Amino acid sequence: MTDGRATDAAVPFLGLPIARLTLDQTVDAVLAGADTAHFSYVVTPNVDHVVRLDRLQRASDPLGAAFAAAYADAGLVLCDSRILQRLAKLSGIDLPLVPGSDLTRILLADPRMRGRTVAIVGGSETLVAALRDAAPGIAFAQLRPPMGVLRDPAAMAAIEAFVAEQRADVVLFAMGAPQSEIAAHRCRQTGRSRGIGLCIGASLEFVIGEKRRAPLWMQRLGMEWAFRLGSEPRRLWRRYLVEGPRIFAIWARQR
Repeated sequence: MTDGRATDAAVPFLGLPIARLTLDQTVDAVLAGADTAHFSYVVTPNVDHVVRLDRLQRASDPLGAAFAAAYADAGLVLCDSRILQRLAKLSGIDLPLVPGSDLTRILLADPRMRGRTVAIVGGSETLVAALRDAAPGIAFAQLRPPMGVLRDPAAMAAIEAFVAEQRADVVLFAMGAPQSEIAAHRCRQTGRSRGIGLCIGASLEFVIGEKRRAPLWMQRLGMEWAFRLGSEPRRLWRRYLVEGPRIFAIWARQR
């Protein structure tokens, strides 16, 4: 990363500048970013994110422009999906896979994180207590914004103030997409924050055991979505069965 933005090591795919970093290289980059005086952030697009971004942009929704701007200004854009990785392969592009859940888990367990500060935006009431057990030696602080934060200027301002005031080494945005990405971008734009942010989705729920990830064999087959669908069918059926398959049309159109 240079000045918190993606470098020429990134390769364009589906309109995103995706970094060609391995998981270990990404952890090193995040830890380096944690020591900087300016604020940068990492995004981990998956199929759902790409489909949502395409839908918002095609509908001329202002959120689409904000979501796209957040991706464009990210320090690192990482491939968080085996499906995206395989579509890239069909396009002649080799992309390393860096799942956000693995990145979060490995980062919090890294000995170099001991003594550091982590600010969390989002998550449950019991999250911080559980994280203190799961990741001893790290100082955690948390802000729990209300629902609908993107339509709530006061709530967004509170996030910006919290991140700026905490001066944390790492900020974990755990509100889902595109809330996390847009909030991280806003924090960077204000110029008042430092360290590095990660837009991590439900990763912390996996870290503390609130949710289970798919078995490794399902992950390697690119079937983690099926495991999550089976675990939360009422919440996720539309994402995986209706919205998700649109990725193939997006890929075909952008080829």
